[in-house]
Amino acid sequence: MAPSRVRYTLLRFAFALSAVTYLDRVCIASAASSIRDELHLTAVEMGWVFSAFTLAYAIFEVPSGWLGDTIGPRKVLTRIVLWWSAFTMATGLAWSFASLLTFRFLFGAGEAGAFPNASRSFSRWFPINERGRAHGITFMGTRLGGALAPPLAVALIAALGWRTSFWIFGSLGLIWAFGWWKWFRDDPANHPSVNASELEIIQKGRGGHPDHPKLEWRSLLNRNLFFICAMYFAFGYGLYFYLTWLPTYLREARGFSASSAGLLAGLVLLAGAVTSMLGGLWTDHLVKRFGLKIGRCAVGAIALPSSGLALTAAALTDNPLASALLIALGAGFADLCISASWAMCLDIGRDYAGTVTACMNTFGNIGGAIGPVVMGYSVEWLGSWRVPLLITALIYILGGVFAVLVNPNKPLMGAQ
Repeated sequence: MAPSRVRYTLLRFAFALSAVTYLDRVCIASAASSIRDELHLTAVEMGWVFSAFTLAYAIFEVPSGWLGDTIGPRKVLTRIVLWWSAFTMATGLAWSFASLLTFRFLFGAGEAGAFPNASRSFSRWFPINERGRAHGITFMGTRLGGALAPPLAVALIAALGWRTSFWIFGSLGLIWAFGWWKWFRDDPANHPSVNASELEIIQKGRGGHPDHPKLEWRSLLNRNLFFICAMYFAFGYGLYFYLTWLPTYLREARGFSASSAGLLAGLVLLAGAVTSMLGGLWTDHLVKRFGLKIGRCAVGAIALPSSGLALTAAALTDNPLASALLIALGAGFADLCISASWAMCLDIGRDYAGTVTACMNTFGNIGGAIGPVVMGYSVEWLGSWRVPLLITALIYILGGVFAVLVNPNKPLMGAQ
């Protein structure tokens, strides 16, 4: 019997989830100037608005990942997407700094756990040698969604206003949540369309996984997991410059028009779409040839310092177009490592994949919460865009050092 290919439908759902997630996240970056003008916000206040999302995301990430390990990603992801869609639309109702800050915090609290739960579903539906590619395709969706958001948001804001753009983007998640609940099953063995041949492929190398593993929380106090989290802190710190301040940077620091800045910001994330997919293929290829240690760690050890060097050059050049292109190159380099990062969480987490990926992503979002605020204070107090870019470059380089220290062959205590 020829194996069915139902697991690739899961991948299509994950791709769509990722695209919608980043449409909703990046929309506010393109609307930032309009929001600041209408609500009379300073750069520091806008920095806190950007960081409110990531702070809430970081706080609620581990509980949401643990919940996925406990009751399954079908229920948890449905709740997540419905919640974040509601507060994306609520952003369009903001009337003050306090209301905007509250809506973005609740948006982040609702979206927390989306990617750990998607990754948790991969741990049940994909064999080890397909997980890097699966994550690569998923995160390609985030970058494509993020790349589409700036030009779409600029066009919607020009035609309908910034408030309406949030109502439109938020409504997309409602459609996804309905389809997910109807189609997905936490265990592929319970899906009516998965035949015995595909189930055998899925289970190859996966091992026996209990449906609702009991987490030994002390196992998270692990040096290996700390290195992964520190590496991803660096990744998240840099990522949220691209997701929040980049269009404003291109307009105010480099003199581009709003439409040009939107297109260039989209180009930066489009570069990430290509390299996140390439990074997934790269890590799977290296794993097959050299094993887990080199296959996972070499990617981050090369990608993050390369990104730091590109961002350093972008900060120091006086040519606006060269700076924009170097930023795109830096973003692309950084995204090479995203698939390997998530795959190594599955490698060491096993039964606890949702919780371990949530721990890593919490640190990434802590970095993402700090970065925009540092940028806002640098602009407000120092009148400088260059200093925070150089800080970001240094953090990327340090992230590459932590990548070398990870041992993906060593699972958490108690993980099976």
